Amino acid sequence: MKIKCPICKKTTTWEENPWRPFCSERCKLIDLGKWASGEYSIPGEKTEEEKKDEKCKVDDRKIKEGGGA
Repeated sequence: MKIKCPICKKTTTWEENPWRPFCSERCKLIDLGKWASGEYSIPGEKTEEEKKDEKCKVDDRKIKEGGGA
C-alpha cells in the first residue's frame, strides 16, 4: 500500500517500512520534536495545577509592577 509521509508528503510504502507512517527516521524525529515542543496539542480543560500556576504567574507580575497581590 502506498501512503504519503505526514511530514514531507513524499510517497512511501506501508509494507516493510520501519518508520511508518513516515518515510524516514528523519521525518519520524521531526514529528516527535513537534510533539515535544508543544507544537501539536490536544485541546482540553486545564488541570487544577495548571490553573494554580497561571494564577501565581499573574500574581508575580502584579508584584513586579508594584500592584501588590
